[in-house]
Amino acid sequence: MCAAMKVPLLDLKAQYATIRDEVKAAIDKVLESQIFINGPEVKQLEEAVAAYSSCKRGVGVSSGTDALLCALMTLGIGPGDEVITVPFTFFATVGSIVRIGAKPVFVDIEPDTFNINPEQIERAVTPRTKAIIPVHLFGQCADMDPILEIARQRNLYVIEDAAQAIGATYKGRPAGSMGTLGCLSFFPSKNLGGLGDGGMILTQDPELADKCQIFRQHGSKPKYYHRFVGGNFRLDTLQAAGLLVKLKYLDGWSERRRANARMYDELFAGCPAVKTPTIRSCNVSIYNQYVIRVGDRRDALRAHLTEKGIGTEIYYPLSLHEQECFKNLGYGKGSFPESEKAAAETLALPIYPELTPEQIRYVAGEVKNFLS
Repeated sequence: MCAAMKVPLLDLKAQYATIRDEVKAAIDKVLESQIFINGPEVKQLEEAVAAYSSCKRGVGVSSGTDALLCALMTLGIGPGDEVITVPFTFFATVGSIVRIGAKPVFVDIEPDTFNINPEQIERAVTPRTKAIIPVHLFGQCADMDPILEIARQRNLYVIEDAAQAIGATYKGRPAGSMGTLGCLSFFPSKNLGGLGDGGMILTQDPELADKCQIFRQHGSKPKYYHRFVGGNFRLDTLQAAGLLVKLKYLDGWSERRRANARMYDELFAGCPAVKTPTIRSCNVSIYNQYVIRVGDRRDALRAHLTEKGIGTEIYYPLSLHEQECFKNLGYGKGSFPESEKAAAETLALPIYPELTPEQIRYVAGEVKNFLS
C-alpha cells in the first residue's frame, strides 16, 4: 500500500471532469441569454427537483440557510414563538430561528442515528410552540411518523431540514416531502452541489409555495407592491443551469456513495473500536457524510489521518447549546448528553462517489492501524 497516497475529504474536480462539457454549455446558454435573475432554468429546476422529491412545488432560493429563513417567515413564525429542534446540527438550523426573533427549544438526538429523538419532543412542546425542525443529518431521514403525529395532534408546522439529504427516503417517502415545508441546500459539498450557494423549499401546498415566492422577492407581488417584509432570497439562473445538469446524475452518485459506505462497513466489521453508521431499515441514506464513532481517541485519530494524507472533518465539534451566541437560552454542558458525546467522538471520512476501492482500503487501513 502506498504510504504517500492522498485521499481528500472531497474531490469536486473529479466530479466536474465527468460533466465539464455539459456544465459549460449550460452556463454559456445563460450567458448568451443574459437573463441572470429568474431565468427559465430556475423554473425548470424547481419543477425537476419537486418531481424528484415527490412534491407538488419547489421554490428556488439563494442558499439552504435562506430556505430555512424564508420557510419560517412564510409560516409567520416570529417573536414570542418557539421552534423545537436539535443542538447537534449545522449552525443555520438554529441561527435561522433566532434571526426571525423566535426561540429555539432543544431536544437531544438518538445516539445511533444522530437524528432528533422523537420521544423527547412531546415534553418540549409549550403553548408557544409553533413548529418542529427535524434535521435529516448526514443523509439519513429522521424518524418522521411520530414527529408528524405530534405535529398533527398539537397543530404544529414541520419544517424538514433536508440540507444534507436530497434523494434520501423514509418508508419510501423522499426527504423534504413529508412536512409542511422541506428545505434543501445546494452548497458545493452537498451530494447535489451547485457552483456556489443555492437552495430550495419543497412543499405539497401550492398556496404556501406561492407565498414563499413572494417572500423570496422582498415580499412583493406585483413588483414594487409589498404585502410582507421578505428578503432577497432568489436562486441565480447560473446556479439553476449547473444544477439541472447535475440532477441527471444524482441517483448514480448516491448509489456510489452507498457502495463506498458498504465497503467501509465491511472493512471495519472486525474492528470493535470503530462504530460505523447505523441506517434504519426503513431508510435509504445518501451518505452525504460517512461518520464513524471512535470514542475519546477521535482527535488523535484525526491527526494521524492528516499525517497520512487523508482528509477528515468533525461535524460538529461543539453542540449549539454550548455555543457562546446561544448562552442566553439557558442551556449548558450536560443539558444534552448524546449531542455532546457525538460532538466529542465522531469523525467524517471521505465518501464522495469518485473514491476508488484502493483509496477506501487505504483510509480504513490507516484508521484500523491507529486504533489497534
